[in-house]
Amino acid sequence: MTSRPARTPTTRPRRSPARPHETTPPPAQRRDARATRARILDAARRELTRDPDSSLEDIAGAAGVARRTVYVHFACRAALVEGLAAEAAEAIRRAVAGAPAPTPDAVADLARFVLMVWPVGDRYRALIRLARGHDLARARVDELLTPARSMAARVLAHGRRQGVFQTTVPPNPLGRAIEAQLLALLDCADCGLWSDDGTGTGAATATLIAAGVAPDTAAAKVDQVRKSGSPPSPV
Repeated sequence: MTSRPARTPTTRPRRSPARPHETTPPPAQRRDARATRARILDAARRELTRDPDSSLEDIAGAAGVARRTVYVHFACRAALVEGLAAEAAEAIRRAVAGAPAPTPDAVADLARFVLMVWPVGDRYRALIRLARGHDLARARVDELLTPARSMAARVLAHGRRQGVFQTTVPPNPLGRAIEAQLLALLDCADCGLWSDDGTGTGAATATLIAAGVAPDTAAAKVDQVRKSGSPPSPV
């Protein structure tokens, strides 16, 4: 009987292990998403400053995106308002973090503080009306203002020890009163009832007067701080 030739075993190529499903979008897509989100927030800030009752459709149109694109980033109007509040909180934190250490001149320190935070308040002044209309919770407003409040209280306490600020009202209540004045000035600027030169000069002068500095001295000190450009060396 003729024997059959032995079969040569065939080698099957190994299958590559299944790769897990990739859910992380590529970097370019992430950059595009961040840019779109920023554009929506910028449009929301402008539209809500113009009209606090602006709809998501209004904001989408101002941003140049479809309404459904807004919903991709913000599930509802409340989420969009919170996005603006988060931006404002971060801007306030950066402004306060960049402030110099106390100097021997507490009046200049207070003027410099207002000149630093006023542009932030001016940019996000829509939040004032939104808070008044209960679109933004009071607790959230307190949270985002905390860094500025703490710094204002420190500057006022320092000036009180120097004898350059009024002593009728303690630093913390005085700071809250000055805060209310600044918010009112922002609101009046929004309504066209008051104007500043965009740098906060008038607001800083008004703050110094509220703290107990004579009007002429306050105006001269704010002018001096503005012209100095950079703050003096810390103590």
